[in-house]
Amino acid sequence: MDIKKLLVRTISGIVYIGIIIGCIAWGFHPFNWMAAVFAAIAVHEFEKISKELSMRTLPILLLDIFGAVSLVFGWMLYPLVVWIFIMLCRMILQLYINSDTPLSDIAHSIMTQIYIGLPLGLMVLLADIWHLNAILAIFLLIWLNDTGAFIVGSAIGKHRLFERISPKKSWEGFFGGLFFDIIAATLFGVYLSDLFGLGIGIYGWTGLGIVVCLFSTWGDLVESMIKRSLHIKDSGNLIPGHGGILDRIDSLLFVMPASLIYLTIISL
Repeated sequence: MDIKKLLVRTISGIVYIGIIIGCIAWGFHPFNWMAAVFAAIAVHEFEKISKELSMRTLPILLLDIFGAVSLVFGWMLYPLVVWIFIMLCRMILQLYINSDTPLSDIAHSIMTQIYIGLPLGLMVLLADIWHLNAILAIFLLIWLNDTGAFIVGSAIGKHRLFERISPKKSWEGFFGGLFFDIIAATLFGVYLSDLFGLGIGIYGWTGLGIVVCLFSTWGDLVESMIKRSLHIKDSGNLIPGHGGILDRIDSLLFVMPASLIYLTIISL
């Protein structure tokens, strides 16, 4: 990668991280709306890469966006009721679309909304149950996992982790990311547990680091599998040097549900 591309990638990455940290610092509701915006953009990207968009498919796209956004606000009752209504409308709409694959069309919409909207909604729910700063801790662990995997994988990566899906990922990179996460999570538990609002003890934090590493890797691989099946490299070009918003939140879409489940279990 040349210096100019690296500079663009670095600046856009800093802006992306700054938006997330800024919304977390701003408060719960701005963070919730940020998640909703991410969902709307990601749904548009997903539909754009997975099928042809036109005026004929615009109503489907809008319903899928509204459905995903409703799930983002699903920690409240009424948006969840709205999502149920949207799903009914989506299936009724299919009656009036001349398509040879109605089942696939409906399944595509359901997957889009669940794959993108539900994890972002669970992220907001996690912030509501525990603490908004807990989301910051999970984001930091995701970013540290990416950093560790990149540094170690670039330096000594030889053994392919999942060559059929992502030829560049290595086992060395995976364990590098895991090492970064375990160390960081343990330090969070020792020094910053009160700040992040998770009273789960040092071992609980270490477990969270492992969960984040595992599901961050799986989330990235699943999106790579989707893109490989569609024969594309990136979901979009919104973030220069990084691709689309879906490329940036692919790990997040698996990490947040897994973290919510993990924290719920160890808090019982």
